[in-house]
Amino acid sequence: MSQNKLTDRFGRTVNYVRLSVTDRCDFRCVYCMAEDMTFLPRQQVLTLEEIARVARSFVDLGTEKIRLTGGEPMVRKDILELVKEIGTYGLRDFAMTTNGSQLATMAEPLRKAGMHRLNISLDSLDPEKFRNITRTGKLSQVLDGIDAAREAGFRGIKINTVVMKGRNDEEVPELVEFARKKQVDITFIEEMPLGEISEHDRGLALCTSEEVRDIIRKHHELVPATEDSGGPARYYRMEDSETRVGFISPHSHNFCSTCNRVRVTVEGRLLLCLGNEHSVDLRRVLRGNPVTDDKLRETIINAMDLKPERHHFSANGDVQILRFMNMTGG
Repeated sequence: MSQNKLTDRFGRTVNYVRLSVTDRCDFRCVYCMAEDMTFLPRQQVLTLEEIARVARSFVDLGTEKIRLTGGEPMVRKDILELVKEIGTYGLRDFAMTTNGSQLATMAEPLRKAGMHRLNISLDSLDPEKFRNITRTGKLSQVLDGIDAAREAGFRGIKINTVVMKGRNDEEVPELVEFARKKQVDITFIEEMPLGEISEHDRGLALCTSEEVRDIIRKHHELVPATEDSGGPARYYRMEDSETRVGFISPHSHNFCSTCNRVRVTVEGRLLLCLGNEHSVDLRRVLRGNPVTDDKLRETIINAMDLKPERHHFSANGDVQILRFMNMTGG
């Protein structure tokens, strides 16, 4: 039968799972996917029932935190049914990463369905620049979505910003002020080398967390926060605000030693590391004959031995991972 917790070969307890519910998105962000994308055929994608079954198996194995990711989770039909189901699993933390485009109408239903927290991507406060980065996104929709999320009463809202030199790095102070005004947290992320892109040179665009911190420190003193979110971000506080400023630094600050998470792609691939190709096919188990929960749990337990000690991203624009971020989930 099941065990109480998942532990890998390096003694790390895995209690956080990111579940991708779709590879599709209504945006085409330049760091996430190519402009002309080919998406998965429907039969290769896990059904919502299969995703719920995977979630349930992880909870049986000690998972306390689940985040739904995409693509954009809210373009998946009947996503609220999945949220309602997982919302009954007694999780300590149930969250979603979203581009915010659908939140104006979806924030309240998501909250009522049992979602605790939201991470909302926002890479620019300039409508034209926002359109250039997202290729298809409309800034006003996302800003309305952020307001709707606040009004819906989520206990945690965080803005995620991928910082790129020459694209949006000069907006860092303005984005911090926006987060302070809206009383939400904000995390600045170094761009990750996932998928071949031609739109820009990742090596030249890399803006390190240290550089972003230096920009913010011209305006605010940053004090390291004591609390730990259980994710890869390192947080700082400002004396005159409740807003926390986080930094995710896959290049400049390897956070692998405390990695407590795994990802399941929408195809049912259990990815043991964002920066490696180690994976196990859960879809094969889910669609096997006979399908048993014991078999699914056993497959997940055995997969922990494949979790590598660390990832090795390079900062020179080289791509070691050929899948795009929309395939992986945030």
